Formats: sequence, structure tokens, C-alpha cells
Amino acid sequence: MEITLNIPAKDWYRNSTFNDLSYWGLDYPPLTAYQSYIHGAFLKTFDPDSIALFTSRGYESYLGKLLMRWTVLSSDVLIFFPAVLYIVLVYCSMQLCIGQNNDVAWHVAMILLNPCLILIDHGDFQYNCISLGLTIAAIAAALSQKDLVASVLYCLALNQKQMSAYFAPAFFSYLLGTFSVAWWPYLQSKEAALAVLSRLAPFERGIFEDYVANFWCTSSMLVKWKKLYSTQSLRIFGLAATLLTCLPSMVQQVLAPSSKGFLYVLLNSSQHHFSSFKYAVHGKSILLPLLPLTLLALEVHQSLLWLTHFAMFSMFPLLHRDKLVLAYIALYALFLLVYFAPGGPSGRRNGSKTRDHSQTTKIGMEFISSIAFHPLVMGFLGLCSLVLHVIYITMHPTNKYPFLFEAVIMLICFSQFVLFTLQFKAVDAIETSNIKS
Repeated sequence: MEITLNIPAKDWYRNSTFNDLSYWGLDYPPLTAYQSYIHGAFLKTFDPDSIALFTSRGYESYLGKLLMRWTVLSSDVLIFFPAVLYIVLVYCSMQLCIGQNNDVAWHVAMILLNPCLILIDHGDFQYNCISLGLTIAAIAAALSQKDLVASVLYCLALNQKQMSAYFAPAFFSYLLGTFSVAWWPYLQSKEAALAVLSRLAPFERGIFEDYVANFWCTSSMLVKWKKLYSTQSLRIFGLAATLLTCLPSMVQQVLAPSSKGFLYVLLNSSQHHFSSFKYAVHGKSILLPLLPLTLLALEVHQSLLWLTHFAMFSMFPLLHRDKLVLAYIALYALFLLVYFAPGGPSGRRNGSKTRDHSQTTKIGMEFISSIAFHPLVMGFLGLCSLVLHVIYITMHPTNKYPFLFEAVIMLICFSQFVLFTLQFKAVDAIETSNIKS
């Protein structure tokens, strides 16, 4: 906000005397910069010291934090909330939901009360609600066969946060046109465009930062990737591996397109990107697979509960450092209360009925779940996560292994993310084969 309000737009992504990129430079696409300008103007009206050039760095005040929280809340109300209502109405109008009135309210609550999103956005002022809200609206438009609207909305999401690109395999046919409008100030020269791109993919920060439950961070315990290979090599490895892992889902949707298949491709491609081979500097990338999973909550509510649990757990060290443990516990408790509410599918005596799957798909899903999520395994891992929460808060590791607890948490969460990916990859394949037959 300080940058966008005080220097010209052409210099927002350039290192200069007034814009020290190494301190806190813009590293999101232009739409985030425009949003920062609007929010900055709002803050300037009530607390100009909070966005003053240079002097606002390190500045903190109660009013400044309150105004920042209002910028996130306003983004929720204006973009995320309407998008959630839109997708649920479209979802049910296409008879993708079970059909009970209580399901609509429960589905809306499950999407809105995503504790990971609330903690990241409101605890760290991340504004993921804007990019995810635009993505949700784009998904709803695509399901409604409104291709042009879906294309515009997804392009806006992609120009808000570059991590939306990991939904691209499912949105491939909607990627024409709108980029030029958002990028216009930076398309005047090759240098300006490259300056933006270099900030959107900060490879100089390494293939991961902090402990992220993905392949690179987990395997680095055995293979020291950063020492063995150059950043350029790791960049190529990550891109190639990511494309290879999400290609099958793309091919399946091309060969057998369907509304439900579109949602599963969104889920599979985003989960591959987070837990497998993408550059994951931040743990907030877990929001990507959680988005399509919440949209499928009526169908796969047990998986939603399980992934949300380990998504929260994977972020616990970061949230603990940010003094958000109380918010962590409160939001998780609220999520569980709504999840197990009597009116929702997960709270009914017999659970939710599987909607109109073929018999083959039902058997396949049950078989996969019985292997990947056996009750004994789930109970053991749930107990381990509870114990590790207590240990992390009350104990300190030895000086020889200062990040021991983070490493154990990462290993447990990564193992579950991999199992989750395999489960839904198999379900996607079964659904596709049924459609084709």
C-alpha cells in the first residue's frame, strides 16, 4: 500500500531509491497492486502515518490494525461471500447436490468457515478471499456454460494472485483475452513485463521457505536439493514434474468432459501442485485444494474434514509464531461444530447418501477409502497430531535439532496429502471411465 500510493505505477515492480524490493516489494500480479492502492487510499483517510513512504515501515497502531482488518472483511463481503452463494446455487440447480434444504445452508457454512482461509487472511492480511472468490465465481460460470464470464473471472483471479495458475489445467479453455487489460501498463516494454514476472516467481528465495509439507521440503531431509542443484535446475525439475503429475487429469477431462469432472480436475491439479513438486514458498498454497474440496463438500464431507485437519496442522508452527493459537483453536472448534451439525449431511444418523454414482464408482470409492483412510490409521494419526500440538506448545527441541518438531509435523501431513491425492486421482479415473462407457 505504501508503494502503490507514493510512487508511479510504472515503478511498482522496479527496484529504486523509493522502492526497495528486498525489503517488501510487490510480488503479486497487477490486480493485487490496484487493490493495494484502493485499500491504501482508505487507510490514508483515517491513519495516514500507516502508509507514509519510508516512515511507515515498522509502524504499528491499534487503529492501523483495525483498518487492515476492515479491508479484509470488506473483501470477504464484496467478493468471497457472493461468490460462495453463487456456486452453491448453481451446484444445486444442476442437481449436483443431494437435494435437501439443509444441505444448502450446510454447504455454504462449510465453504465460508474454512478455518485455514480465515486464519491466513485475517491473521496475516493475505487477501486470498479475493482470488479464491473470483475463482469460485469462475467455476460457477463454467458450470452454467457461461464461458465468457468464466474466462473473465478466472483471468481476474489469476491477475490477483499467481497461485491461481494452479487451477489452470481445469480452466485451460477459458484463458483468452482479459490479460491485456490488467497488464496494460506493463506491456509497453519487454523490460517492464519481465520485471513483473520476476517478482511473481521469486525463485531466488529457494524451492521452499520454512517447513512446507510438499515433496521438496519433505525429501530434503534425505536429499539436499538446494546444495546439489542450482536454482535454475530446480526450477526446471519442478515445472516438468508438476506438468507430468497433472497431465492425466487434464487428458481425462478432455476425453470425457463433465461438470463433476471439471470440479475433480480442479481438485486433483491443485492438490498435485501443493503436495508434490511445485515451488511452495508458503504453506498458504494448501488453500488451493481446499477450495474445490469445499465445493464438493456434500459429496466428500469425510475427506473435507480429514484434509482440513491436516491443513490446519501443517500451518500450526507458523500460526504459533504469529500468536494465533487461540484463533486456531476457536476456528477449528467452530468448524467442527458446523461440520457435525444435525442438519448437515455429516451430522445425520446415517450420514449423507452418495448421490447418483454408478455402482462401480461406489465400490471403487469405498475400496480406495478403506485402504487410504482405515479407521485405525486415522485414529492413530489423529492422536499423534493432538500430542504434537501439546508438545510444540509446551516443549523445546534440543539445540542439535532445533526444527525437529516442525519436521515431524511436516512428515505426517505430507503423508496424508499424498494419500489424499492418490484417493481422488483414483476416483477421478473411475468417474471418467464410467462416463466414457
